[in-house]
Amino acid sequence: MSTLFLLLILLLGFLITFQIAKASEYVGVLKGEKKNFEANNRINGFLMIAFLVLGLIGVYWCNELYRGKILGESASKHGEQIDTMMYITIAITGVVFVITQILLFWFAYKYQYSEKRTAYYFPHDNRLEIIWTVVPAIALTVLVGFGLFYWFRITGEAPADAAQVEVTGKQFGWIFRYPGKDGVFGKKYYKNIDEAAGNSLGLIWDDPSGHDDVVVGNEMYIEVLKPIKLIINSRDVVHDVGLVHFRQKMDAVPGTPTTMWFTPKFTTDEMKKKLGNPDFEYELSCDQMCGKGHFTMRAVVKVVTHDELILWKAKQKAAYVLAFPDKDPSAQPKIDTLPKNPSTAGIN
Repeated sequence: MSTLFLLLILLLGFLITFQIAKASEYVGVLKGEKKNFEANNRINGFLMIAFLVLGLIGVYWCNELYRGKILGESASKHGEQIDTMMYITIAITGVVFVITQILLFWFAYKYQYSEKRTAYYFPHDNRLEIIWTVVPAIALTVLVGFGLFYWFRITGEAPADAAQVEVTGKQFGWIFRYPGKDGVFGKKYYKNIDEAAGNSLGLIWDDPSGHDDVVVGNEMYIEVLKPIKLIINSRDVVHDVGLVHFRQKMDAVPGTPTTMWFTPKFTTDEMKKKLGNPDFEYELSCDQMCGKGHFTMRAVVKVVTHDELILWKAKQKAAYVLAFPDKDPSAQPKIDTLPKNPSTAGIN
């Protein structure tokens, strides 16, 4: 019903526009073609100036209204560099935008048709060709240079003390794996994937390195002010790890692990206070169309203190233990090594 109503509105708008155009044509015939043409020229010239002034005021007003309010301050140190790169790009392109728009609309007004003016035509000008080729080339070189510099810093090797989290995308959710005390991820094989058996990543249970790996879904815990390296995989199609608050983005490609690293600046609780939003959560979204359930592919990122992270990890059980409860050391019966009658201890 709503679609039909929308189509009727569009049809009505088209009919109104058509009738206005026909009425203008008839008025032009009555007034005379030349006078109508000159009147339309003057009106269009005035509208050009009005649109220029109102447009520039609107751009300035929107900038003042929404500056820093859509995403807020970057929540990572890498994000600060991304923001710097964006501001440099906006500054360069903004200057070009203002100059070209002012010239475009002013020329449309100043040089509107007049019988007293003859247009000047020239087929070629080497000086102008050099200017509009060299200047954009220099500007684009600067922008590309900044982009490459920051890109290599983001995708470069993480610090040696960086914590590691493996992020795996699937239709339609995220799986996170943390190494145990040994700091080593266990091996995995995609043919071992078995959701029903509690092996969503295809871990090889015979590998002792993976016996203490912790696997959780749709909620990632990381430590504030600690470099974090994400090792990104996909279990089926191409996904994309999007961390908008940290200004990070990286494809998750099946069979080809990708990495990125960053350092969170604020805990989740600190961001709630900074933004005045008690319901705020950092978000990890899929930024690559990956199927009909793409819109649901979202995870929460919890940035916590060192102590809070230790406490959270202490509450988690390794994937191996969850798959084989009988292997859980904490579930093994304790052997009482004390003698039943302490008074007889040491007596033969």
